[in-house]
Formats: sequence, C-alpha cells, structure tokens
Amino acid sequence: MAYKLEKTVVLVGMMGAGKTAVGIALAKLLGVEFCDTDAEIERAANMKISEIFARDGEEFFRDREAEVLSRMLLETPCVLSTGGGAFLSERNRRTVDRAGFSVWLKADLELLWARVRHKNTRPLLQTDNPKETLRQLCETREKCYALADVAVAACPDYSIDEMAAKVARELLMYDDVLKGP
Repeated sequence: MAYKLEKTVVLVGMMGAGKTAVGIALAKLLGVEFCDTDAEIERAANMKISEIFARDGEEFFRDREAEVLSRMLLETPCVLSTGGGAFLSERNRRTVDRAGFSVWLKADLELLWARVRHKNTRPLLQTDNPKETLRQLCETREKCYALADVAVAACPDYSIDEMAAKVARELLMYDDVLKGP
C-alpha cells in the first residue's frame, strides 16, 4: 500500500527554508505531484517574479499569488510550495485552512542566510544590508508562519531527503491529511 494524500500540503516559510527542494523530495516520497505557486505565476505572466515586482509592484504580485493559490488548492492533492510572503496574507491563510494543510518549514536566520546569500533572485533582499533585511523579515513574518497547522524545524545537518521524511512523519499524525503505507 502506498501513501494516500487527502489534502494538498502547503509548504510555507522564509526564502531559503527549503520549500522547493524539500517539496520536490516530499512529493516524490508520497507519489504525488509537486507544484509551486511562484513557478505558476511566472509561467502565466511569462516573466520572473523579480520582473513582476519591478514592473507591477508587490501588491499586484500578491493578488496574482492569491488567485493561483486558490485555484491550485481546488486541484488534485499535491505538495505545494508557496512564496515566502504568501502565508502572511489572512486571505491566503483562510484559503489554505479551508482546502489544504499548512506546514511551516522553520529555519533559523544563519541557515537561511547561508542558503540565500549568493542568490540575486530574491527581490526583497536587493538592499544595502541583505542579511539585516532577512533578519527583519524573519522577525516580522514568524508570527504568521506560526499559524501554520504544523511546524517542522529544519536542521542544517539533514539532507533534503531526511527533511522530506521528517515532514512525512509529521503528516502521518493527521489521518485527514496523509494515510501511510
């Protein structure tokens, strides 16, 4: 018997927390599709998130993000990675509450910084002091991430597959989310 995913698992957390990498590994482990709201937005707009932010602003992007999230939660249960700001919106949290199950991939500042410091694809970190900006974002966002259905702490020593297995073990505690083999 294989895993049976009953609800879409929505991965939330800061940039660099591993939502994409862990999400891909988790989807493979569970035998379901992996989806990404940012990738879907980029595909629909035919431009990168950073270009959308630059051309249309964050508010426009957040509206598209809410639309994509709502639509994707109506589809077959999958593992769904969201952008770092998606779960900050009360509207998005309500949408996820109704149709999915949210998992906060919780990582500390040093781990996040190690993962994002050399990337230029993070529009919110295009500042004079990106580490301080990241620290401030963590501080302000954590209270919203803490509203997720469950938090799974990231460990720098874990491989991606180990982290995915840790998330799966947590999900198995919720029969309405995941049934195990």
